[in-house]
Amino acid sequence: MEIRRLALEGVLEIIPGKFGDARGYFSETYSQKRFAEAGIDIGWVQDNQSFSAERGVLRGLHFQVAPFAQDKLVRVLRGSIFDVAVDLRQGSPDYGKWVSCVLSANARNQLLVPRGFAHGFLTLEPDAEVFYKVSAPYAPECDRGIRWNDPQIGIAWPLEGREPVLSAKDAAAPLLSGIAGQFSF
Repeated sequence: MEIRRLALEGVLEIIPGKFGDARGYFSETYSQKRFAEAGIDIGWVQDNQSFSAERGVLRGLHFQVAPFAQDKLVRVLRGSIFDVAVDLRQGSPDYGKWVSCVLSANARNQLLVPRGFAHGFLTLEPDAEVFYKVSAPYAPECDRGIRWNDPQIGIAWPLEGREPVLSAKDAAAPLLSGIAGQFSF
């Protein structure tokens, strides 16, 4: 298992090993022991899966606040996505900054998004399936979001001149300036 630290502290790209033969391959995508050896000690409580039929579906930017703030471990089962994490921790030198990683079924890579970060993704292919583990259950009263195109954040989504396919909730999400104080550094 290879672990790459990305530009924002705590956000990691995880690339599981792959063992193949004429039949196909085997890959261990999560091991509590291996993660703990790498300093990642998170108690996962729920697995989620999403399917997006079209290329250009944008989901996010989502997060949950205390007491149900979530760490997320995201991977793609089919297709590929442009995956994004935004630092929401007041007092962080990286507050409001974002980092991205292309995740794909072919690469089998994963993104670890710690609590205190918003998460979102854009599908790069049709029929994309995304699977992610979370460290706290879904709690509607703690569910929050920020606008995907907030100019203060300035995410360079690879939309190639297209408009994203959004939910009504994501299209109406507040700007970063409207959610200050949800997390501290």
